Amino acid sequence: MNVKGKILFVGSSNHMFELKDGRKEPMGYYFNEMTIPAQAVVRAGYEIVLVTPKGDQPVVDQNSLVAEHFGGSQAALQRALDFVADNPGMRHPRSIRAVIDEGLENYLGVFVPGGHPPMTDLMQDQDLGEVLRHCHDHSKPTALLCHGPIAVTAAMPKASEFRQAMVDGDEQAARAAAEGWQYAGYRMTVFSNDEEQYAENNVLHGEVPFYVVDALRTAGGNVEIQGMFKPHAVQDRELITGQNPQSDHGVADLLVRALDSFAAQKVAA
Repeated sequence: MNVKGKILFVGSSNHMFELKDGRKEPMGYYFNEMTIPAQAVVRAGYEIVLVTPKGDQPVVDQNSLVAEHFGGSQAALQRALDFVADNPGMRHPRSIRAVIDEGLENYLGVFVPGGHPPMTDLMQDQDLGEVLRHCHDHSKPTALLCHGPIAVTAAMPKASEFRQAMVDGDEQAARAAAEGWQYAGYRMTVFSNDEEQYAENNVLHGEVPFYVVDALRTAGGNVEIQGMFKPHAVQDRELITGQNPQSDHGVADLLVRALDSFAAQKVAA
């Protein structure tokens, strides 16, 4: 099969999550949130290139390695495990800076999965911000899932200041840092406060430094939330977002369609 083009899949280089009380917990990307979209775009004829800020291998959240996140199918989970083990793009991550230096014109779009890592390094990573601004300026499909959508704040010139203001609970400072944000006014979704509170009580056993819904709304995003752990995917222009792990297939479908449309327009041009 001829490859239609390359897509950036973005992981975190941070493997620990600091809670509000200062305690640190191990974290990683949610397995189905990475692999369901990855397998979908590969089946559709695209090549994935896994990148992280440091060019290291992102860590998976061990809690997500269960058949429950694959429709209860152990076979589907095993296919995803085999995919990660065998796909060259997944096995050999690169740094975000390296692909920027080679030229972002070589990529048709970008995808960011969830788990808590996007709340740490990705949402304030300057290189990811450069990728996002490029995709925004060229209307390239930009898909993010669960906690992943918080990473779009990296496009802000003052992304680090924005994150710190959210950690400090300083809404005024956060709004000031977000001024001029490219995605202000976009419809989007992200892991809900109710879902996060469930995670705090049952998984983290502590409070997160801020809620991603609150952060995106403070920045100017038009955040839409559906029921707890119900599939919900939103597309507004080039931006595709999914609320939770259950939205993996919905985001994957929208991403493939957007990539096909963008690739067709590129060929026509």
